[in-house]
Formats: sequence, C-alpha cells, structure tokens
Amino acid sequence: MSKKSSTFAAQNRVQSYNKKLKYTNNLVKKLQTYRLLLVLMLICGTVEAKVSNYFGIYAQGGEWSLMPSKSEVGMSLGGVGEAGLVYELQAGSRYGTTRFLFDVGVGAQGGVTSFRSDIPAQAAVPSIDLQGEQFDYIYDVTKRTDSYSNLAVQVPLMIGVQSGRFYMLAGVKIGANVLTKAHSLADAVTYGRYAEYGEIRHNPDVQFFDNCRIDSRSNVQMKLGMDLSLEIGGRIGASADYTGYNANAERRVEYRLAGFLDYGISDIHYARQLAPVQSTAFYDINPASADYIYKTTTMVDNAQLTDIMSTNGFASKVNNLVVGLKFTVLFPLPESGDGCAICKDAYCSSVRRRGGGVKYEE
Repeated sequence: MSKKSSTFAAQNRVQSYNKKLKYTNNLVKKLQTYRLLLVLMLICGTVEAKVSNYFGIYAQGGEWSLMPSKSEVGMSLGGVGEAGLVYELQAGSRYGTTRFLFDVGVGAQGGVTSFRSDIPAQAAVPSIDLQGEQFDYIYDVTKRTDSYSNLAVQVPLMIGVQSGRFYMLAGVKIGANVLTKAHSLADAVTYGRYAEYGEIRHNPDVQFFDNCRIDSRSNVQMKLGMDLSLEIGGRIGASADYTGYNANAERRVEYRLAGFLDYGISDIHYARQLAPVQSTAFYDINPASADYIYKTTTMVDNAQLTDIMSTNGFASKVNNLVVGLKFTVLFPLPESGDGCAICKDAYCSSVRRRGGGVKYEE
C-alpha cells in the first residue's frame, strides 16, 4: 500500500471516530435532557396531583317541604335535621388555590312537615240508628292538617371544587325512608241525614256535634328518593394550609359552613286505591265500625282520617325539597412523606438576612 493510500485511510478512521464521538455526545445530552424532563414531570405530577384524604362529621338543618303535583293542596312546610359521616378526597396542587373535591358519606335524617288545607269536604257513612232506621252519618270536615314525621338514611355522592376558602359541591343524594308516620287533625260538624226526616243536627247524645275534633294517626310507606344536591360555602376559622418543616404533619382540621339545596327528582309517595264510600276529595274517612252499625260511642271517637299522602286522589307525584345550612368538620387522614412547604395561609414566615445571618420572623 502506498504512503498516500495509508494517509487517506487514517483520515477516514479519524473522521469516523469523530462522527461516532459526536453522536455519542448528542445521545448523552439527549438522555440527560430526558432524565431532567422525567424528574420534572415526576415532581410536577407529585405537586400538581397531590391527593389528600379527610374523614369528617357534619350536621345540617333547614326547611323541609313535600311538593305534590296537580293537587288542590299546596306544598307542605316543616323542619328537618341531619347528622352523618363523610369521606372527602382532595386532589390538586397542595400549594395552589384550586383543588378537586369528591365526597361520599352516610347520614341519618329526621324531620316533620305539614300540609294545611281549608278546603271544605264531606264524607257520608251509611249507618243504622238505635231504632233500626237507616241514615247517613255526615262528617263536614274543615281546617285539616296532615303532619308527617320521617326518619331516613341519606347517602350523598358529590363532586366539586375548592378555591382558597370558597368551595362548591354538586351531586345526588339517595334517601331510604325507613320510618314515616302521619298525624291528621281536622275540625268537623257531624249530623244525620235521613231519607224520611231530612237532616237532624245539634244532638250530642247521639253524636250530632256542631263542633268536634278528629285526631288520627297512621303509618305511611314512602318510596326510595333521589335528590339533586347543591352545596356552596367556605372554610371558617384557621386555614388548613401551613408553612414550615414537616408541613404534612401540620395539616389541621377544616371547618366549613355552607348553604345547601336538595331537590327531589323522584316520586316518593305510594298511592293506594280506596273504596268509593271512603273517598271524598282529599278527606278520606274510614268507617266508624266494620259493620257500619251506628253506635253512640264510636262514630266520632273511632273516626279515622286517612292521611292524604296515601290516597289515590291526592297527587300524580310528590317531590322532596330541603333548603338549609350545613356545618362540616374534616379531619386529615395520615399521609406519607414529610417536607417543608411554602404556603400562604394561616402561618407565614419572612426571612431577612442581616449581617450575613438568617433571621426568621413570624
């Protein structure tokens, strides 16, 4: 091989080596960049997708109404209270101002609500008097009140957002009505209507009263309910964000106060069919005795007003409505990892350098 050829081969080897070296350097630089990006992604993901878990208790109270549709009787008015347990997940930046919220819980709810109606109604019960003559025992009913006491188990499923001290939750609440009782009161005028004698009134000895009170109590069956729920409020007192060493362990209890609204989207009442003799508009009176025989001690004393929620003519459906205030206490569940967090709420430190030293001031 000539000297010129040998020199040319050596140059080719050097150029090839330089190319490989350059490629290797570029690859190393890219790998370092990828590693840096990966580390940044992990750091950002840890910070931005920080998840905190809370266990809490809540108490709420407000106005409770039952709203019948296509009914001559308007909505009821009353009060309700509820207490329960809740689990809350908060996701988002620990040090940011906005976090995603997810709540699930269970609570016991109790309340009383009443329908009031001045619509006059009349019921006639076929009877036989002490002389064996047939007549209709008439109830003229006015100023009726039907009150319903209810005990229910509520399961809320809510999602929302928290920004600073403000928060909002929206979702559904599923309610199982486990115990419902009705209490019906009404004023009544009672008299007899004979085919031969006409109307006979004003005779208390045979229970023809100008004014008497009918007081009835019964159990009521109600369907499973589903409410759309909205809750808007804010944290009160000291904030849950802190600064300093071991900030994870320094998370404090959160206190919240909010207004809420629950609107029922399902029909919650059962309507049973009543015998024609028992049903007159919304004033349904059970016979005083099974054999319809007139007895001086039973016609008023044993008269029973069938609660209007259980009648077939009351409404096509009944919806639930609750509006009130809610107080919640959230306790932070343990989290893994310690560290120093720089937060802007509740606890602040300023650092001033003086004379080459560092001084911390609260």
